[in-house]
Amino acid sequence: TVDMHSKESQGFFDCAIDNLRASPFLIQYIQESIPDWTNAVIVAKNPLSAKRASSYAERLRLGIAFMHGEVKEEEDEEDGRASPPPESEKKKEADKEEEEALLSINERVTSVGVTMPPMTPKEKPPINVVGDVSGRIAIMVDDMIDDVQSFVDAAAVLKERGAYKIYVLATHGILSKEAPRLIEDSAIDEVVVTNTVPHDVQKLQTHKIKTVDISILIAEAIRRIHNKESMSHLFKLVRLED
Repeated sequence: TVDMHSKESQGFFDCAIDNLRASPFLIQYIQESIPDWTNAVIVAKNPLSAKRASSYAERLRLGIAFMHGEVKEEEDEEDGRASPPPESEKKKEADKEEEEALLSINERVTSVGVTMPPMTPKEKPPINVVGDVSGRIAIMVDDMIDDVQSFVDAAAVLKERGAYKIYVLATHGILSKEAPRLIEDSAIDEVVVTNTVPHDVQKLQTHKIKTVDISILIAEAIRRIHNKESMSHLFKLVRLED
């Protein structure tokens, strides 16, 4: 496998798993194909990609920025397709009994002079950037890019914060649905992905998608497994965070 989205998935297989990493190829692309890359900052688009971004930043000796929050979107109108099944009378009675029990508990708590703190709704704040990207090249890294809307929204925020070029680097370029059009119309300058997933059709729709060939990595892994050689050489330049 290459850059499994969830490393815990290895536990579902009975055979040995070698989870290869594409990060050395993507780091090489940064150093060879991004002009003035030393003026770049690695960006973690969300908390889940923070470890990966930190690993890239350390190996490239670059600064790092973190993004958190989300873009508020208008909720789609309910058309009934996702509606829950009608509740049975027995369930309604059970819910009513539970509600009455909770009210009884609240009354007892209030009677002894103790009040429960108000419950606030769980909401994410608007997208914010922690770190300086002004006048810098922003490089977002992730393991895959499929629904690109979150990358497009993040790129718009980075542009507002002063980033003059924005790159997205990911191992797996799934790029489904309207991804090529969204990338073409966005502030993203380049989306760099490997050839683990075919995306020739998507490349015809926008010039911003670039491909890094990692076939030599997979070929070498197959050769070593076939000849019963050690695989450790393929993991010398990678980290667990990748």
